[in-house]
Amino acid sequence: MAFPPQFLDEIRTRVSVSSVVGRRVKLIRRGREFVGLSPFTNEKTPSFTINDDKGFYHCFSSGEHGDIFKFVMKMQNLSFPEAVERLAEEAGLEMPRQTEQDAQEAVQGARGREAVEAACILYEEALRAPEGRRALEYLKGRGLTDETIKRFRLGYAPNGNVLKTKFLQRGVKEDVLLETRLLSPGKDGRESFDFFRDRVMFPIFDLRGRPVAFGGRVMGDGEPKYLNSPDTPLFHKGQILYGLALARTAAAEKKEIIVAEGYMDVIALAQAGFAQSVAPLGTAMTESQLELLWRMAPEPILCFDGDKAGRAAALRAAERALPLLKPGVSLRFAMMPAGKDPDDICRREGPAAMAQVLTEAAPLSDVMWRQVLSEHQTDTPERRAGLEKAMYAKTGVIADDTVQAQYRRLFKDRLYELFRPAPSAKGKPAQRGKKGGYDRPTQMPGPISRGKTTDLTSGQRLRERILLTTLVTHPELQGNVEERLGAMTFADSRLDSLRQTALMHIAQNPTLDFEALRAHLANLGFAEELENLLNSDIYVHARFARSTEPLDAATTGWDHTFKLCQRAEVEADLKRAEEELVENPSEESFARFKALQDQVRPAGEDDGDESDLV
Repeated sequence: MAFPPQFLDEIRTRVSVSSVVGRRVKLIRRGREFVGLSPFTNEKTPSFTINDDKGFYHCFSSGEHGDIFKFVMKMQNLSFPEAVERLAEEAGLEMPRQTEQDAQEAVQGARGREAVEAACILYEEALRAPEGRRALEYLKGRGLTDETIKRFRLGYAPNGNVLKTKFLQRGVKEDVLLETRLLSPGKDGRESFDFFRDRVMFPIFDLRGRPVAFGGRVMGDGEPKYLNSPDTPLFHKGQILYGLALARTAAAEKKEIIVAEGYMDVIALAQAGFAQSVAPLGTAMTESQLELLWRMAPEPILCFDGDKAGRAAALRAAERALPLLKPGVSLRFAMMPAGKDPDDICRREGPAAMAQVLTEAAPLSDVMWRQVLSEHQTDTPERRAGLEKAMYAKTGVIADDTVQAQYRRLFKDRLYELFRPAPSAKGKPAQRGKKGGYDRPTQMPGPISRGKTTDLTSGQRLRERILLTTLVTHPELQGNVEERLGAMTFADSRLDSLRQTALMHIAQNPTLDFEALRAHLANLGFAEELENLLNSDIYVHARFARSTEPLDAATTGWDHTFKLCQRAEVEADLKRAEEELVENPSEESFARFKALQDQVRPAGEDDGDESDLV
């Protein structure tokens, strides 16, 4: 049975070689590869290597070499279709229904790939030939090195019908060239002709690093400046990202992926040391592209130009992402200075300046807050109500309940701070503006600083650490605590990142035990945080958090600790409501204060103190 190449590629993308082999072989990371003792021979010195980026394993002691399908076939004595079916189930994919038409399309697809690869080689050779001199000078003038040109396989499409002539002489069928859009069909009875002519060529690769399409740029003032391959059976521009095949290894190592706007931005970023860079292909970000990005990193950084078009592209991406958000999965936005793009900054100001721009990337929540705030005035109660309604409508599209609740809470806090009168020097409310409202802030507000009254106490920080430690030592708690822990945000950003990563990994691997989870999280860069969590300080306060304690004790202890966390949050909200009532007495502020007061039970009915945790 023949399977569609796209289906097999999707399995390879979702299931890494190291994850499959790691179930039978203890692996150790060495640079970009993993090594271990051969499963095929009885050896004492590791000679078995795995390269996830290239998608294969190799055994130097036995000569065995292959991908995930071959490994499963050999280890489990399965046929190829049986191995595909087993791995497809692991990847969460349905098996395709194979028909005679599917088989014919697979053969046609192979011919198309061969033609596009041959075209890529032709363009590369033409760049170094006399007719490509101007194109090579153009690339060198943009600051690209020979190594970068070779890595991205840049080339030149000669003028005239050079490709058509050479390929037909080699016996390549014209219908294959038309289907892959290496040729354009002639109109009004005219002959077909080369789709790309006299342009610098940027090959577009699939996830396995094979060219499937091209982008071509004029070197002068011609139009269109960029000409891209249209969709073909091999290429769907909304389902792929430029540079992704080359960026995957760096993205995995740095746990970060950068999204720029164009080909040259990606190439300049990579040459400057940001190899984890990709770009959409001339279209607004699609859901498929967002899913691809989230496989690479939980918070991709979208790096758009600082002009009006760049800001509009950022907002479109933010709007597209909102419904898809999940706990631990979001976007960040690094906006370029006006009139500059990543290519400009990397070439003229250097990698350090670019790194600073990326460091200052704003979270998606900030982008949405600023957008809605910029569209509303707040100088009357009605306009303020309109702003509040718009804020909550924006969060309503988020499908995940826990993420939506966190956005509503964040916007509620910011609205409170925005509308709260700033005290004057004498402690009186600030004067109202000319239209009866309070003065509008001159800058877009960032994350809210809540002041001393709501700073987390050391006890609350300890409780957060206990909750996370207990999950790590008892991964089987996931089903009981996922929704509640997923809705929290820890004060310590590193611990919060560890919280999100642990929840995601356990959800994807529900049979994990403590040691396997700890090893995985340590490999992801959380070794220091785990060392601080898994120590006697935590266990003194919460004996149930020890990995040796039974699950029922851990469950009871976790639930009790979470109730204490909730109680502390309500008390903090109560103090804020009390401050608001003093500074701005009204029926609305009193109702809020009273509702929160009713949630805080008398001391005699408390859930207990921290001594109950021991």
